[in-house]
Amino acid sequence: MTDLHLGQHISRQFNEELEDVRSKVLYMGGLVEEQLANALKVLVNDEVELARDVINADSAVNSLEVDIDEECTRIVARRQPAATDLRLVMTVSKTINDLERIGDEAKRVAKMSRKDMDGALRDDVRTDLEFMGSLVRDMLRQVLDAFARTDVDTAILVVKSDKKVDKRYKKVVKKLIKQMGKDPDTIPGTLNIMWAARSLERLADRCQNIAEHVIYMVLGMDVRHIRLDDILAEIEAQSELEQEE
Repeated sequence: MTDLHLGQHISRQFNEELEDVRSKVLYMGGLVEEQLANALKVLVNDEVELARDVINADSAVNSLEVDIDEECTRIVARRQPAATDLRLVMTVSKTINDLERIGDEAKRVAKMSRKDMDGALRDDVRTDLEFMGSLVRDMLRQVLDAFARTDVDTAILVVKSDKKVDKRYKKVVKKLIKQMGKDPDTIPGTLNIMWAARSLERLADRCQNIAEHVIYMVLGMDVRHIRLDDILAEIEAQSELEQEE
């Protein structure tokens, strides 16, 4: 965990503006967490009455994205932030975009019901989807915590978890392809299940994106499109340099 020294500006109003956007991001994250939790209940437990809640929450999430983005623009225009302050504002702007996309994917998952799956959701696949959903929920919770606490270690855990989701997604796709080959009548429902699984995989990717934004915010390192081992090596090298100084 790294201290960004927020709240130490000469202008108290500037401090309040930065804290306000951070708080709004976490509030937006809480709404998206609830969307995801309800969407998974619709998908796995057939609690279809929750689908409407997920869909209705989307407008609130979208409004927050616009509001926070406008606030970030005002801060840049009026305060001309530099160094860690600028990285915070940039991270907020990128993070809210990913959160909005997570909400969109949750809405897609929520629109799936047993009717859409037409009896194609078998117990073993439902177990895989439950596992994927649990991993993604943990990733979202952890990455919001990493953002709130400027915690690089937790952000790295999120990046690692994405590999687990990818592995389970590939397993699900193989099962569903095999299922369609054996029973062509289930193809329409099976394709819907495949799209739901794809949305969960994309949700994990968005969480990884936010984790990478957090690493950039804290360390000033752009780790996008870099292998995990290389990310860890770069962080270790930077830590050694800071200790020498």
